[in-house]
Amino acid sequence: MAQHSDRIWQSAEVVQRFLRGTRGALPLATYQIEILLRLVKANNPTLNTFLDLGCGDGILGRYLLAKYPTAEGVFLDFSEPMLTAARQALAEKSNIHFVSQDYGEPGWTESLKQWQPFDVIVSGFSIHHQPDARKREIYQELYDLLRPGGIFLNLEHVSSPTAWLTHLSEELMIDGLYAYEQEQHSALSREAIAANFYNRSDQSANILASVEEQNQWLRDIGFAQVDCYVKVFEFALFGGVRPA
Repeated sequence: MAQHSDRIWQSAEVVQRFLRGTRGALPLATYQIEILLRLVKANNPTLNTFLDLGCGDGILGRYLLAKYPTAEGVFLDFSEPMLTAARQALAEKSNIHFVSQDYGEPGWTESLKQWQPFDVIVSGFSIHHQPDARKREIYQELYDLLRPGGIFLNLEHVSSPTAWLTHLSEELMIDGLYAYEQEQHSALSREAIAANFYNRSDQSANILASVEEQNQWLRDIGFAQVDCYVKVFEFALFGGVRPA
């Protein structure tokens, strides 16, 4: 059985801290989602089925449902606190399914047999918790889950090529967290936020790979239209299409 460092995301405290603050500080988050939706529309004028992989509270799937309200969505995560948040956010929807499953483990796709193939697979800040060898395997599994012509889009935390760029990315994130706290009328100083950021408990769960390397893995598998569509330092939207 695979060993994971991402079990921290099964902690209700860590999940709530991310949902309350960290995600709101991600740079250009709204713009990245707008581009994701533009790519989906360009590739799938109609969308019947989608998978939100490592769905968290279902934010990417919720945006898809807002654009395609009749689509059938599957929300998969191994974190019960995250799935609880997704169920609460999607309580009024009937055309959706929740799957409690660890996609880091072999055979996880068996849990999706009744809904595949998918027109669209999205993932947000999740796959980077897997070792690189497992990332490549997951990309192959996602290719196999897509219908011919379907699209995979990964909004992800990727590695920087140098320590200087890593530092700039971290500073941008800290500035975002500080601005978010200011909007919430928090008394936390930037110094305190930076200290919390550098000492956060989920750091060890990050196993980052470059976007260039991951795009090459996608090409090697057979994906077409592979590109990094948006990138701000270590925050990237990339993916590709399974050829029809």
